[in-house]
Amino acid sequence: MREIVLDTETTGFEPDQGDRIVEIGALELINHMPTGRTYHQYINPERDMPDGAFGVHGIGPDLLQPPRAAKPGEITLRDKPVFKDVGREFVDFVGDAKLVIHNAAFDMKFLNAELRWMGLAELEWGRAVDTLAIARKKFPGSPASLDALCRRFGIDNSSRTLHGALLDSEILAEVYLELLGGQQPDFALSTAAQHDAGSGRAALPLPKRPRPLPPRVTEAEAEAHASFVAKLGEGAIWKKYA
Repeated sequence: MREIVLDTETTGFEPDQGDRIVEIGALELINHMPTGRTYHQYINPERDMPDGAFGVHGIGPDLLQPPRAAKPGEITLRDKPVFKDVGREFVDFVGDAKLVIHNAAFDMKFLNAELRWMGLAELEWGRAVDTLAIARKKFPGSPASLDALCRRFGIDNSSRTLHGALLDSEILAEVYLELLGGQQPDFALSTAAQHDAGSGRAALPLPKRPRPLPPRVTEAEAEAHASFVAKLGEGAIWKKYA
């Protein structure tokens, strides 16, 4: 099973109001295990961004404003491609895989708006696996942000001093696997011959022993038990099921 864990960074909250994607980060999972294949792209949103609004993402605001010197750690987007130049490459990378996203509705509406504007087919909403919804269902009433889930599962996100789409995708992949029950939820036991279709869990074969194990109860212990049961009367459970 192929899944793509992804995250986007944007200029704001609403593509219909002119906000655009400025960064996409994604990584590939096969059977819940990272393969090492990733996709990462900074994107020129072709619009202004308020000064200081995106410093936390490490992206400078000097797109259509008069240029200023970038601050340490900032990425300038002036020389990056626009979405229509990289959209096809992104679609080819994700293919028909499930899309694992934290707060999927947000990223999906931006990705589909960008794809729609360049004339490509939109991503089907049914492909999205929303880890925010999974976390809220699993831990009702508890904080479900990515940082909160990292604290819950003991995932080190100390390098997350700046937001970044690929870094967030890597962290989200760890959180997603923990939400599923661990990094190897079925421990590679779900083969076609061993899989229990009814329960969805792996069923281990239980071969019979060639000869029974010898009893570990001594003769004296057996006699003591029989004497104890005899004193309990005919209604004793040991007599009922003997």
